[in-house]
Parts: sequence; structure tokens; C-alpha cells
Amino acid sequence: MNSEPAKTPVWALGLMSGTSMDGIDAALVRTDGERVLEHGPAATFAYDAPARQAIRAVLGGKGDVEGAAQLLTDRHVLAVRELLKQAKLKPNAVSLLGFHGHTILHRPEARKTWQIGDAGRLARETGIDTVADFRSADVAAGGQGAPFVPAYHAALAAGLEPPLAILNIGGVANVTYIGKDGTLIACDTGPGNALIDDLMLRHTGTPVDEGGAVAATGTIDTKALARLTDHPWFDMEPPKSLDRDDFSLKPVEHLSLADGAATLTAFTAAATARILGHLPAMPQRWLVTGGGRHNRTLMAILAGVLGVPVESVDTLGWRGDSLEAEAFAFLAVRSRQGLPLSWPGTTGVPQPMPGGRFFPAR
Repeated sequence: MNSEPAKTPVWALGLMSGTSMDGIDAALVRTDGERVLEHGPAATFAYDAPARQAIRAVLGGKGDVEGAAQLLTDRHVLAVRELLKQAKLKPNAVSLLGFHGHTILHRPEARKTWQIGDAGRLARETGIDTVADFRSADVAAGGQGAPFVPAYHAALAAGLEPPLAILNIGGVANVTYIGKDGTLIACDTGPGNALIDDLMLRHTGTPVDEGGAVAATGTIDTKALARLTDHPWFDMEPPKSLDRDDFSLKPVEHLSLADGAATLTAFTAAATARILGHLPAMPQRWLVTGGGRHNRTLMAILAGVLGVPVESVDTLGWRGDSLEAEAFAFLAVRSRQGLPLSWPGTTGVPQPMPGGRFFPAR
């Protein structure tokens, strides 16, 4: 992290549309780009079925990408306005928007990453200067372009006893490891909720196993689990990243819904455990954020395979439902100050890398 004197703190609003395609997380934080000084209101604005379908239809960069991008932008404009209304704030009280957009293609080996959304229009229609396109500079320089939350994780974890790991379970799961010497190591660990959500959508029309209730009634198929975990990606050293669709439901297609859900839930946990062999020391604890922390079945399996305390970040007073949105507010401020957003140990980029593109409101 940068050691220069702290800049003047500002309020920034972060926006995240994650790979689970469940909605937009929006959150306000007051930060100087180094420290998190205050948390403002946060909210999630769920996508309706047409919005999810529009986004799903363009995954991989196919279909009506521009139409989906404009629809996504419309929803983000509404989210910003609604959060400001809830917070009783005028747009001029917020210095920056951090707009992640929605990832529809992530192929860092080909130096490609694509997040859709019209940041210029978002800035104009909300009246707030906006930072977007956080990942492109990293990928263009040879980095993985993900994960991008370690800088924020480290800021939040200041004062906690290392070594520790912060696991974000969204559609794809990623980890930030913080060592005793402050070393940051980060990477994707494998599928998070995406495969489970896809299985539930296919069988029930609802893209979530609420609380892990369906998985809890099933039996893990060890042969299918072995097929899922027998993938060369897990043997690669970090940093490394995944696209949402790098794994498929094929190994569990022959199973019942309950057994498939149980097996995929065990897969998310097993994939997480595989990272242990790539870390310099065993974490003393795992702090879990993202939607996956609500899956009680998954959390129980994680505790079993990791062998140390596994707890929701909410136990520390962190806001697990809005943490990624907060991170992009924080990163927007860092971007405007020219500070690094990623490092060799977090994305594999050759040197600490600034990033983001600025879109003025006027």
C-alpha cells in the first residue's frame, strides 16, 4: 500500500453487478484511498427476470451486447438515485462513483476482459463523476485482471492478526491472503455460487439454493466431485483467475437435484481448500463475504475442509452483502490519485498497476 501522507477523505459510491447476476449492490464509503473512515448506507437492487435474461444472453460477448449494456446502465442510474434518496443526499455530496459494470467475458490469457455498461451516460445522468473500466490496464499489462478487492480487504483487515484469508463467494470465489509481513496474495479459487445457481435455475426456475437447504438433503457423489476437481487449473500457482463459465454442470447432470446441489456445494469448498498448497503459511482464520456466506451447508463444509475457524465477515461488523460495492468506491478514489489497484501478488501484473478510466459528469 502507498506510504504517502493521506489525502483528503471523500464520499464515494461503489456499484457492483456480480457474476451471480442477482442484482446491483450499491454502497457509500468515506475514504482517502488508504483508509476506510466511515460507512454510509448500502442496498441491493435485485434484477428482475428480464434483466437477468438480457445479461445472461450476452455472456461470452455474443448477442445484443449494446442493448444489454444500456439496460444495465439504466438499472445502475436508478440504483444510484434510490441509494441517494435513502441516504437523504444530493448528488453533489458524493465525489465519485466507482462503476464496475458487468463482466461478460474474461480471458486474461488472451489479454481480454469485457465489462459492459455506459459509464459516460451514468456520470451524466447521475451528475456524479465516475470511474470505470478498472480491469483493462491490468490485463493489457499481462495481469489476470482479477481479483480486484485485495486492496480493500487489506484496508478493512488492518489490525487483525495475520496470517488470515478473506474468501469472497460470489458467482466465482476468490481469496485474499494477508501474511504476517503484510504480503498480499490473491486469486480466484474456483466456482462459487454460479454452478449451484445454474443447477437450481434449470430444475426449479429459481437461481439460488436458499441457505443451502436443497444441498443439505442430498448426498455428495464422490465420483462426480472427483471429475470436477480433476482440472489442471487447480494445480496452477496464483495469481490466477476464472471466467464464470469455465466449469459446467455436465459432471452432475445424471444426479438428482439434491445430490447435484450437494456435490456442487462440496466442489466450491474443495476448490477453496486446494489453494492451501499454494500459500506460504496456513491462515489462522477464514473470513467469508459474498452471497455464499448465507449458504449454511457450504459454510459447514468449508469449516471441515479448511480445519480452522470459518466465519462470516458480519461477525466483525463488516457488511458482507455490500463489500464488493464498497471496494469499487475505494478503488475509484485510488484511481483518481494514481495509486495502484493491483500488484504482482494479486493479479500477476509485472509491477504495481494503477487503472480505471475517468468519466466526468459534465
